Amino acid sequence: MPTTSLTPPLLMARARELGHELACQAAEHDRLAKANMPAFEHIRRLRLGAMRVPRRYGGANGEIGDVVALMIALAKGDPSVAQSLLPHFVFVERTLLMATPAQITAYLDQVAQGKLVGGASAELGGAFRGEVRTLLSRHGDAYRLNGLKHYSTGALMGDLLKVLAVDEQGETVLAVVPADRPGIIRHDDWQGMGQRGTLSGRTELNDVLVDEAEVMRAQRWQTERHHTGAASQILHCAIEVGIAMAALDDAAAWARGGVRPVKESGVSRGRDDPYLLHYVGQIAAQTHGAHALVLAAAAQIELAARARFAGAGAQEIERLAVEASIATAEAKVIATEAALFAGQTLFDVGGASTTLRKHDFDRHWRNARTHTTHDPVAYKYRAIGDYRLNHRAPPIGYGY
Repeated sequence: MPTTSLTPPLLMARARELGHELACQAAEHDRLAKANMPAFEHIRRLRLGAMRVPRRYGGANGEIGDVVALMIALAKGDPSVAQSLLPHFVFVERTLLMATPAQITAYLDQVAQGKLVGGASAELGGAFRGEVRTLLSRHGDAYRLNGLKHYSTGALMGDLLKVLAVDEQGETVLAVVPADRPGIIRHDDWQGMGQRGTLSGRTELNDVLVDEAEVMRAQRWQTERHHTGAASQILHCAIEVGIAMAALDDAAAWARGGVRPVKESGVSRGRDDPYLLHYVGQIAAQTHGAHALVLAAAAQIELAARARFAGAGAQEIERLAVEASIATAEAKVIATEAALFAGQTLFDVGGASTTLRKHDFDRHWRNARTHTTHDPVAYKYRAIGDYRLNHRAPPIGYGY
């Protein structure tokens, strides 16, 4: 176990410094459509993945809001790096909720030492999104895992791999295994127009051996309301805020750097053009509004998490989890709009010169458009409206 005591302020300082470094490299990695693999070595060394791990396992004991702030700092630098880490932080939260005491100790001790967890959940086919056909079947005293995953975000950088599957009784399970175990083949074949370095390619699972101790039973949490869906969604929001912040910085830097004013503006400097000021002001207001709403939702999720872990009554847990879900849905629609608006409006600030490929400013919009397809905001608006008008809670198990 590393001897350095971790705290949220220490990890935030490390994340901000790394975020600045990532920002200097992000355009080049986007042009090459390659993940910034050295960044993950830095993240391991800095132990950023231990932000939410309780102190008794060697972590920083951070709150949900601390994880969100860390993700924003990294996403502002390179949102692909931040998104690659999303399965890791979701795993930590779900381990705290769903795992056995022995599993919590085994896995979170590793995370506290710097190990990272990649994801392999999504599959193609099926009648509805989210259907899982990867099968965990018993073989003697252990299990075998077989299936094909698509969009395996972070899988190629993970030391551990969390695989969503169903067992022979059709119950949802999570298998957590070393990423280099025989039978696991990770492909670097993600071809998205944005978020090009998220390591979201296919993962083949060919008769992978899984021990009983590596299986988390998740069926209970399909019917019992909890906070981890919102905890996952708020990290998506954090990525979108980071994208918007990066676009705002580039728009402002371009405007300060000598953009020419329109003759009809009546000013001699582009940075004094009233319409340019209007556009930058719009980006800033939407970005910072989204930032504030995301942090407020994170605080609401923290309340729901504390109630659950403290053993509060069922009604209190239900109430706080519902409020956290609605707050997160509201944050998600605003963060989505802010990221898309910032990526688009940057070009109204800079004009035709900002479209030159050498600047790679279009990556902000491509990243935002690609990432925001994860969860249709129309369903968020519907859930918010249904709750505000009819006091009807959103569905259990869906990530609000």
